[in-house]
Amino acid sequence: MHDREHRGQWSAAERLEELSLIKQAARHGDPLATERQHAKGKLTAHERIELLLDEGSFTEVEMLRRHRATGFGLEKKRPYTDGVITGWGTVHGRTVFVYAHDFRIFGGALGEAHAQKIHKIMDMAMAAGAPLVSLNDGAGARIQEGVSALAGYGGIFQRNTKASGVIPQISVMLGPCAGGAAYSPALTDFVFMVRDIAQMFITGPDVVKAVTGEEISQNDLGGADVHATASGVAHFAYDDVRACMEDVRHLLSLLPSNNRELPPRVPSGDPADRRTDRLLDVVPEDPSRVYDIRAVIEEITDDGDYFEVHPGWATNVVCALSRLDGEVVGIVANQPASFAGVLDIDASEKAARFVQFCDAFNIPLITLIDVPGFLPGVDQEHNGIIRRGAKLLYAYCNATVPRISLVLRKAYGGAYIVMDSRSIGTDLALAWPSNEIAVMGAEGAANVIFRREIAASDDPDATRAQKIKEYQAELMHPYYAAERGLIDDVIDPRDTRGALVRALSMLRSKQADLPCRKHGNPPQ
Repeated sequence: MHDREHRGQWSAAERLEELSLIKQAARHGDPLATERQHAKGKLTAHERIELLLDEGSFTEVEMLRRHRATGFGLEKKRPYTDGVITGWGTVHGRTVFVYAHDFRIFGGALGEAHAQKIHKIMDMAMAAGAPLVSLNDGAGARIQEGVSALAGYGGIFQRNTKASGVIPQISVMLGPCAGGAAYSPALTDFVFMVRDIAQMFITGPDVVKAVTGEEISQNDLGGADVHATASGVAHFAYDDVRACMEDVRHLLSLLPSNNRELPPRVPSGDPADRRTDRLLDVVPEDPSRVYDIRAVIEEITDDGDYFEVHPGWATNVVCALSRLDGEVVGIVANQPASFAGVLDIDASEKAARFVQFCDAFNIPLITLIDVPGFLPGVDQEHNGIIRRGAKLLYAYCNATVPRISLVLRKAYGGAYIVMDSRSIGTDLALAWPSNEIAVMGAEGAANVIFRREIAASDDPDATRAQKIKEYQAELMHPYYAAERGLIDDVIDPRDTRGALVRALSMLRSKQADLPCRKHGNPPQ
């Protein structure tokens, strides 16, 4: 590079040469650091961005930013970018903003300049009304910069919160993220993790051992599978980065750019009125027999394609994004193949967050109901099933997007009410002829109502069986709820897809206003 002391005497060609050399150094970084990153099985920040965005679409912002911190030798090490790559590009031709920690520089740790770059790109995403994707591979706050680094995290958290429900926010975990580095992803809409290379925790294994005496590895404490199946922090887990990025791109294709737009519609080659004959075989009439609700979702959606959210956590409820006649929909469905589809704490919280997301981004909701009730038990009660189950109730009651519910078989007790029933505001309540809508199952109801008669009978078993039949005939026949206006129509299962498509078309221009308020106070 030329002598900077004589820069004022340089020609235009010399200035351009210097610019080219600086940008080349900033873009490629230290070759040895790149080798170390690759040796860990990890891509560089730029390589990850290339996988996420359409080819050649990335525009970088603040490539030449450098920190101004002093002390602890920092003044002698001032690399360009300061360890985070920021900018925008396109995914399937639509604008997306991105920032990516560069682990090669200060281990991706966040300092003041680093944080200010992230703040700027977040502000730009909000101003442009476009999704924000963070590619996380950072070692937390830059200790040498002290409280300035912590304040930088505060600015990120504040922007995450302000952007919530305004633009989609997606976090991709591609390295160890501890402390403050884990909280920003937790504030975003979706968290993707790659196995073995990514971990999230507030305090790492060393601190856990020092405080509690427990010994545990990074992966066992906060790896992808832990968060995708046990904690529910991660929505998706993958074996490799490329598969992960492909699904991030697919998810973005299903979402609007912001809360003022509708999700992108695509032409569908799947007939809107296609008969769903297979549903007669998929769902057993016997309410005690299990089946996989995902087979129902495959049958009613365009080409059987759907994108399941949180597939490994709270598996007794399925949440998925899909399309019906080219229109994006959110599907919430009880899963009889897992714990009989009962609602519990985790299932309630999983579904509630999904309903809130769909409502924020103008995605209509379809609820498929086959639920025997809430899970009984001391652990459920002591761990707050009342307040945590109420989250799902609150989310549905607060949702203003088009809402359609369909009772397939069982719909018992409070769980029926919570699963977007007519009484809490669903726009259209449908049911199959196999529906059983009641306060509880016939056997339990008969045992309560006819307890004395059964006890006094010479043949209690025969009397119980007779009373169960009486209860079923009187209060649980397929048209009981329809006769009272709680179900709008009982439909042939083979007409399910067509009925849902027609309902969505009718509700497309739905207008609904909430009371004037700063915000509600949902149960926590």
